[in-house]
Amino acid sequence: MDDTKETGRTEAFSDGVFAVAITLLVLNLHLPDASLSDSNLGGKLLAQVPAFAAFVTSFATIGIMWINHHRLFTHIKRVDTPLMLLNLLLLMIIVFVPFPTALLAEYTVQPDQHLAAFLYCGTFTVLAICFNLLWRYASYKNRLLDKKADPEAVQAITRQYRFGPLFYLIAFGLAWVYVPASIAANLLLALFFALPGRKPPPTVPSPPIE
Repeated sequence: MDDTKETGRTEAFSDGVFAVAITLLVLNLHLPDASLSDSNLGGKLLAQVPAFAAFVTSFATIGIMWINHHRLFTHIKRVDTPLMLLNLLLLMIIVFVPFPTALLAEYTVQPDQHLAAFLYCGTFTVLAICFNLLWRYASYKNRLLDKKADPEAVQAITRQYRFGPLFYLIAFGLAWVYVPASIAANLLLALFFALPGRKPPPTVPSPPIE
């Protein structure tokens, strides 16, 4: 029995999960007391700078992962049970992102606190691994790809994802040295993966030997 299905329902369900996760991030930002004076309000807002930084980084990461998810499914044209399970695993981690974001916003103001940053960076490392698993399963021998998929575009995505987990592990290590640097590294990685994979330059045939 052929259990492959159209990708439409998978993409629609995934889009909904991405939308919920990215919306939940704003709940980590808290309104200061309405009775504060301007000077005290400024201080309270400055105290929330780590929360704003974590919000921007997580929003950018989830949003760019949604872009990449869409990019993958322009090539993936068939769905089977293992792919759906890998997609669910990815979505489970996506929905989890608001929790380490809230934890980081709460604890990063204390210089001796690193565990929250470890969980935050570790979550994105696991996400990078899940993206790799999803893509490698679907693209292995063009298992679930469109028969007309551009081989060079497929290889460009594979090359771009190859070192993703390693880069996120480096950001994870930075969390032990300097938490703001690890947050900045995660944001830069999100921007890097927003770029489409670069195709290799065309090879120029060698002139015939006379």
